[in-house]
Amino acid sequence: MTTEWTVRAISRAMLPVLLVLTLVEIGSGLVLGSFEGSLLQFPSLLVLVPVTIGTAGNLGSILAARLSTSFHLGTLSFSPTDDELAGNAIATVALAVSAFPLIGAGAWLLTTLLGSTQLALSTVLLVSLTSGVCLAVLAVVVTLVATYAAYRFELDPDDVVLPVVTNTCDVLGVLVLFGAVRLFV
Repeated sequence: MTTEWTVRAISRAMLPVLLVLTLVEIGSGLVLGSFEGSLLQFPSLLVLVPVTIGTAGNLGSILAARLSTSFHLGTLSFSPTDDELAGNAIATVALAVSAFPLIGAGAWLLTTLLGSTQLALSTVLLVSLTSGVCLAVLAVVVTLVATYAAYRFELDPDDVVLPVVTNTCDVLGVLVLFGAVRLFV
């Protein structure tokens, strides 16, 4: 893969991606707007929205950076038997399993301190953990697909994969959190 480091080349590679991602983010905002009533009724969930979305994007970004580095080093293989790939995916999910209960507990504690707790701690933890683990798995899939697509289209994964992963995780974060709330609240 030859990389051309000019404004024109980077713009030509990124502009279509960014335009599509802008439309995707608008869809995410519309879904979030339809979810507004539940968020206002349960302030703990309102606190979870930005943290859940941000953490999912961060998990995907960490994995994307690791895969991009492996790609540039020539050690990345997209084989299902690749131990490095599997190890990175498992580490991403394990990080979510350890982080999202803390996020849920923090959201519940914050709303308790502000005197507006409506949900039990166990419910907030269940919503947070369930949505976090689902998002971690989805972030792994999105990151692998975006990295592979960058490879196939001979694009630099450093330029393309991170925006795709973070924006997609924003949308998935809203959808998955909304699904977990519908399931458990």
